Amino acid sequence: MGSYRMCVCFTRKFKVTEATPPPDIKDAFNRYAEGGPHMTAEQLHRFLVDVQGQGLATKGAAEGIVQQLLHKRHHMAKFRRHALTLDDFHHYLFSADLNPPIGDQVHHDMTAPLSDYFIYTGHNSYLTGNQLSSDCSDVPIIKALQRGVRVVELDIWPNSTKDDVHVLHGRTLTTPVELIKCLKSIKEHAFSASPYPVVITLEDHLTPDLQAKVAQMVTQTFGKMLFCPDSECFKELPTPEKLKYRIIISTKPPKEYLEAEGNKRKMNNSHNVKESDDDVWGKESAELTVDQEDDKVRLETE
Repeated sequence: MGSYRMCVCFTRKFKVTEATPPPDIKDAFNRYAEGGPHMTAEQLHRFLVDVQGQGLATKGAAEGIVQQLLHKRHHMAKFRRHALTLDDFHHYLFSADLNPPIGDQVHHDMTAPLSDYFIYTGHNSYLTGNQLSSDCSDVPIIKALQRGVRVVELDIWPNSTKDDVHVLHGRTLTTPVELIKCLKSIKEHAFSASPYPVVITLEDHLTPDLQAKVAQMVTQTFGKMLFCPDSECFKELPTPEKLKYRIIISTKPPKEYLEAEGNKRKMNNSHNVKESDDDVWGKESAELTVDQEDDKVRLETE
């Protein structure tokens, strides 16, 4: 009977875990649930009055929130328990339908320099899933902009034939998406949730020729929407109010460049330290030779 070789292939799938409730929400839940695993409608009512400041909220309204939330999350018509778990409570606090914001319009002063504000920022905005094997697409970018994200990050690399530009998470198994498709989607959806500026951060891994191609893509796609400063130096950045409905391009050097620059700085620093030592101690004007005779050391200056 002959011998055979067998090759077995396995597919590994990566799962993205959902964010767990932060400590302050856990503390609030434990406090009003009195240390138990569930929060009743009566306990939720106390939370609405004490913490949310909804003095006019009734126990009936709290019971309605519990029923709506359980039906929405668990898709069941009847429940053995009429109480919320920690995850239910977390979901309720961030539900735009059940717990809408008091004001849905910007009411802060938006006339200070852009650097004075916290900005809702996305990371690897083009990924549909994990950073190792998921697809790259413009769909997550559209969803992020619809949520109000104001900074979109795009990692740009040459395509396989080195004549076009793709967006992908470099040196992984992610499948790329064309840069031009992402730019057009940003233009269409940039201001669907907010009129304030959108910043596109480009992590650049391109050759000079492809960089020029990207510059042409950006200017042709966004046209007058593109913010082009009058000078290269600012005493202070423009205000969000002045930058309404504008697109700002920010370039982010790749890690390889940053590492190379870091090594250069280290070498320069060590060189400066050596020169500083020379200034303090003086430069050697002669060579010193050391001879050892009869356990004595003699220095001779040539």
